[in-house]
Amino acid sequence: MTLKSYLWGIRIGWAISLAAWTMVFINVDSEKSGIVGLLLFYVSAFLFLASTFVLLLTWIWRKSQRNEDEAMIYISVSFRQGVLLALLFILLLIFQQHRVLTWWDGALSVAGIFLIELFFLTRR
Repeated sequence: MTLKSYLWGIRIGWAISLAAWTMVFINVDSEKSGIVGLLLFYVSAFLFLASTFVLLLTWIWRKSQRNEDEAMIYISVSFRQGVLLALLFILLLIFQQHRVLTWWDGALSVAGIFLIELFFLTRR
């Protein structure tokens, strides 16, 4: 598969996840629906954020590489980093929902995601 076909698949997934997140955000009352509503919100937000970050990071890698073959190598890196960034945002949202988000909780979350990324970068 080519890079363009991967990107079109991610773009279609982005549009679907954006529609799902918007529908959940508009139609689901979190106080009445309980844990199911919150789970739907966080899963749809995670999918939307992950696909957004994957597209953004892939675009950055494509701009920094001279040809398509070199940029194709970094699609897995963009995917992993996009998922980790989305996980960070969802974690911060959960902290904020429970009113325990402080600056040092956020900094520790960022450091934890950074350490996970360093593990994947140095593993060989």
